[in-house]
Amino acid sequence: MVARRKVAVVGVALSDCGRVDDATPYALHAQAARRALADAGLDRSLVDGFASAGLGTLAPVEVAEYLGLRPTWVDSTSVGGSTWEVMAAHAADAIAAGHARAVLLVYGSTARADVRAGRRTGTLSFGTRGPLQFEVPYGHTLIAKYAMAARRHMIEYGTTIEQLAEVAVQARANAALNPEAMFRTPVTVDEVLSGPMIADPFTKLHCCVRSDGGAAVLLAAGEYARDCRTSPVWVLGSGESVSHAAMSEWPDFTVSPTAVSGRLAFERAGVRPAEIEVAEIYDAFTYMTLVTLEDLGFCGKGEGGAFVEKGRLLVEGGGLPVNTDGGGLSAQHPGMRGLFLLVEAARQLRGECGERQVRRSDGSPPRLAVASGTGGWFCSSGTVVLGAG
Repeated sequence: MVARRKVAVVGVALSDCGRVDDATPYALHAQAARRALADAGLDRSLVDGFASAGLGTLAPVEVAEYLGLRPTWVDSTSVGGSTWEVMAAHAADAIAAGHARAVLLVYGSTARADVRAGRRTGTLSFGTRGPLQFEVPYGHTLIAKYAMAARRHMIEYGTTIEQLAEVAVQARANAALNPEAMFRTPVTVDEVLSGPMIADPFTKLHCCVRSDGGAAVLLAAGEYARDCRTSPVWVLGSGESVSHAAMSEWPDFTVSPTAVSGRLAFERAGVRPAEIEVAEIYDAFTYMTLVTLEDLGFCGKGEGGAFVEKGRLLVEGGGLPVNTDGGGLSAQHPGMRGLFLLVEAARQLRGECGERQVRRSDGSPPRLAVASGTGGWFCSSGTVVLGAG
């Protein structure tokens, strides 16, 4: 049997993010890709694998063509926000098996600019075909699905709206330390609760921002890591899972598919949740953070509300710093944000995050991180455990 190769994240980057009115999605893809390759210090001729979703009729063929790549390994998996953790898992497996040397994951979106220019409207629904046809006629929008799940958790476990608001407050506090975050002004629980109602129980600040932006992650076989400009961040383990499409087929609104993907990722990495020092979690809505923390095993089921209280998610003084860049609630959210989680996790492990850098008691950067993405309305999940080089 051929030994499986070690796989590392060797380059990460963001494109211009936030308010970007003068770029196309293709341009943001290219900008992020160039920056990730420069970050790694590897020539693009080494890249023989490519993964992309969300743009073009034949993604990732069109994007690869735009970037001047002719890959021999491709992935166009599209499962919403968790796409990039799932793609990273697939890419790591391909590299480990010798099917590729280096795989570039890249994403870009002008979601905010498109709405502002009238090129599109807000995404209230994913469509009316298939199982969704039985929900859409009743006005069951995307956000309503999340809101209903949050309300179920509140009824089942006594989770309070103030506890959910704490997620937004702490995400904003972390964003205040990030000069690239879209919103940095601190907010209070009262301010979150007094905002305009979007979908009960979510007010505006319980919901992610709408931004433009792109991200790229370059994974490579271990033998190439020594040639890189930065220290490698090793892929230790990953897991993926899907749950449901129709809400009527979701057995328990208080359990996300991360309960499966997280368990698999930790088992394959050979680490326990208690060993994780920083967590990057998909947070289109505050409830997503809370329930994902439970399902990753950082606290028991129904204990998420108490877990997020008293600043536990903060970079400064938090027991488990979560969404250290400010997350989708405050930093940026251009659509399928899962790739941004991997970028931030890698930067934290490399000690490159400046004022928002998480540090151990001896002042060194963390050694273990987890990035966990969620897609659809808790329809899919991908979880990746990363370790410092």
